[in-house]
Amino acid sequence: MDDPLLLARVQFALTAGSHFLFVALTLGLATLVALTQTIATLSGSAVAERMTRFWGQLYVINYAVGIVTGLVMEFQFGLNWSGMSRVVGEVFGAPLAMETVVAFFVESTFLGLWIFGWDRLNRWVHLALIWVVAATAYFSAYFILVANGFLQRPVGYRMQDGVARLTDVGALLTNPTALLAFGHVVFGGLLTAGFFMAAVSGYHLFRRTAEADLFRRSMRTGLVAVVLSVFPVAMFGGTQFRYVQPTKHPGTDEAAAQVAQFQARFGPGDYTPPGLASVGEIAMVSAWMLMSLVALVALVKLPFGRWLERGRVFHVLVMAALPLPYVAVISGWVFREVGRQPWMVYGVLTTEDALSDVPAGAVTASFVVFTAVFAVLVAVNVWLLARYARRGPEAVRLGALEAPEPERPVLTPSL
Repeated sequence: MDDPLLLARVQFALTAGSHFLFVALTLGLATLVALTQTIATLSGSAVAERMTRFWGQLYVINYAVGIVTGLVMEFQFGLNWSGMSRVVGEVFGAPLAMETVVAFFVESTFLGLWIFGWDRLNRWVHLALIWVVAATAYFSAYFILVANGFLQRPVGYRMQDGVARLTDVGALLTNPTALLAFGHVVFGGLLTAGFFMAAVSGYHLFRRTAEADLFRRSMRTGLVAVVLSVFPVAMFGGTQFRYVQPTKHPGTDEAAAQVAQFQARFGPGDYTPPGLASVGEIAMVSAWMLMSLVALVALVKLPFGRWLERGRVFHVLVMAALPLPYVAVISGWVFREVGRQPWMVYGVLTTEDALSDVPAGAVTASFVVFTAVFAVLVAVNVWLLARYARRGPEAVRLGALEAPEPERPVLTPSL
C-alpha cells in the first residue's frame, strides 16, 4: 500500500483498538480486586485475601503490558497526525494532559505502593491504596473519553485563524457524548472482568483443583459482576444514539441532510463512512445478546453454590463465553470510530487534513514496526495471563516477602 492516509488510519485502528482491549479488563478487574480486598480486610478471611492476591497478580500483568501499548500509541499523534495537533491541539490536548498526570503519576505510584506494600503497610492504608488505584483508573478513562468526545461532537471551542481555541471547559467536560460513553465503558469493563473471572474460575472448577472454595467464590463474584453490568452497559450504549452522528446510519433522511450540508460547506466529496461501521454495530449487538443469555443462566445458578462448583456443563459455557465481551468491545469501538469518517473532528477537520506531511515510506515503516510491536505485546499479555491463571494461587508472588536466608552454623575451633 502506498496511500499514507490509509496506512495511518489502519495503523491507528490496530494500535488503539488493541490498547482498548487492555483497558476494558484493567478497569473492571481493578474494581473487583478492590472489592475483594475490602471483604478480606473487614472479615479477616484468608480465602478472600488469597483471592485478592491471585486476581491482583493477573490485574498487574494486564495493567503493565497495557501501559506499554499506551506509550506506543502516543507516538502516532506526532508522527502521523500533526495536522490535528496544529488545528485542535489546544482543545484535544488538555484532557490528554490530565489523563497523563492521573494515569502515569498518581495511578502508577499508588499501584507500586500497593504491590510492594503487602505485609509492610497497615491493612487499612493498604486497602486505601487499591481504591485510589481503581478511582484513578476511572479518572483516566474519563479524560480519554472527554478527548474522544470532542472528536465525536466538538463543543466548548471557537475557531480563530484556523485554530480551535478552548472557550468553555465545562462544556468540554460535560459533553454528553463523553459522559454516556464513560458510563458505557465503566460497565463494559465490569462485564469484561466478570466474564474473565468466571472463565478462569470455571477452568479450575472443571479440573477439580484443590482450591475449590476460592474459585467457587471467584465464580460467584464474576457472575454477579456480569449480571449487574450486562443491562446497564446496553442502556448507556443505547442512550448514546441520541447524540450519534446521522452519517453513521447511511440511507436515512438525517444522513442525506447531513451529507448535503457538508457538501455545501466543504465542497463535493464522500462524507459517508465505510460499511465497516455498520458491521461493527451488528457484531456489538449480537455479542451483547449472547452475553445476556449467559447472564440469565448465571442468574438462575447464583443461588445454588453447589451447582457453581459442580456444574461441568456450566463451566464449559463460561469458558466458551470469555471472548464475547472482547468482541463487543472492539465492535463497539469500530462502530464509534469508523462511523465518524471521513472526519478526524466531526464537521471540523477531516482525516486527510489532519495527516502529517510525511513520505509514504515513513508511514509504511512506522506501520510495520508499530504493528509488529503491538502483536508481540498482545501475544505476551495473553501468554502471561493464561500461564498464571492456569497455575492458580500457588504460583502467586504478588507482595510475597523474600524468605530469610537460613542462618549459617558458627564453627568453633576444637581444642
